[in-house]
Amino acid sequence: MSSPEFRLRTALTPDARLLFATRVVRLFAYGFLSVVLVLYLEQAGLSTPQIGLLLTLTLVGDTLISLYMTTAADRLGRRRMLLLGAGLMLFAGVLFVLTDNFLLLVIAATVGVISPSGGEIGPFLSIEQAGLSQTVPGEHRTRVFAWYNLVGSFAAALGAFAGGALTQALQTAGRTPLESYRAAVFGYGGMGLLLGLMFLRLSPAVEAPGSNGAPGLSTRFGLHRSRGVVLRLSALFALDAFGGGFVMQSILAYWFHVRFGVEPAVLGGIFFGANLLAGLSALSAARLAARIGLINTMVFTHIPSNILLILVPLMPNLPLAIAVFLLRFSVSQMDVPTRQSYTMAVVSPDERSAAAGVTGVARTVGASLAPVITGPLLAAPALLSLPLFLGGGLKIVYDLLLYRSFRAHRPPEERASHNA
Repeated sequence: MSSPEFRLRTALTPDARLLFATRVVRLFAYGFLSVVLVLYLEQAGLSTPQIGLLLTLTLVGDTLISLYMTTAADRLGRRRMLLLGAGLMLFAGVLFVLTDNFLLLVIAATVGVISPSGGEIGPFLSIEQAGLSQTVPGEHRTRVFAWYNLVGSFAAALGAFAGGALTQALQTAGRTPLESYRAAVFGYGGMGLLLGLMFLRLSPAVEAPGSNGAPGLSTRFGLHRSRGVVLRLSALFALDAFGGGFVMQSILAYWFHVRFGVEPAVLGGIFFGANLLAGLSALSAARLAARIGLINTMVFTHIPSNILLILVPLMPNLPLAIAVFLLRFSVSQMDVPTRQSYTMAVVSPDERSAAAGVTGVARTVGASLAPVITGPLLAAPALLSLPLFLGGGLKIVYDLLLYRSFRAHRPPEERASHNA
């Protein structure tokens, strides 16, 4: 008898397989850039407060762009919006390479698509989630999202490793740090171009079915019956992302560099291992969720993860800090496919693009507020580790509020299983 994973992979449509491939390219690009992004901006002459402001504006710009593109995707075309997003990745990468002028970098960061965290950013995830949800039945949805996150985590891990290795190799060959980091930014723009070429191959089957939403506000944002649930989830997800904004991958890379003097190649190795463990943890989430439910899986794995995050800066040396950091990532992403699956499950099928978009934008808004606070903290040696404490503590508060608000709100497949 074949395994559930084998049956699932063989049942994926060509469009679903292509969406998996585009996620690989995109997350590789995000990981590739994130390890050196803050180092590049520092070498380009930006101060730490300017870097914090730039990272915040990056996320603010992504928020506005994502809000428009995800709520318009069903009306104007999902493939068209995905192509536009890839074009904005290319634009940001090219402009970052061509100038070190702060104002031009602000324009590139605000209008383009740049991921400081090494994770998903922009409109891609929401639109792809809606497309994937159309291709599989509800009982397989969490497993599909788990694999989707797994391949993304592996790609981000390889990207982080490749970005660190490339810059280290260029510096060893005699290039200046600025030149080596600029090469990574150039590579990021090139991967945006590749992503656009891949989106061109998507078929009309990925487009949204006809909408039957109510008029007015619900039509504009694609929400009707589930608007209250989506808004409550959005508020909680924004709090979680605000905590995560203090510990984005670029900031963590900078923290390891300043605290322990870790070089780019070693940073790449650390985040390669972290993203690898994150991907495996996301895959195991589907099995756990089938046993204890989506909400319980989200909360009961996320709290230990954030306790470990708080412990990282308390470690007295680099090996122990890396060990706790990697242990944290071994459970840190189990809430991701479950959160995505839960959001798709508790809304109507014709609300899925909008629900994913609105909750995704809420997360981006939350994350965008943290870097502008983090920049001054990183500039003060005595406060260098405070972002890790703040991030872990806020995420634990989110977990407790989520459990209190939604533990009784089960998705349809869990209600059916419970009543059987």
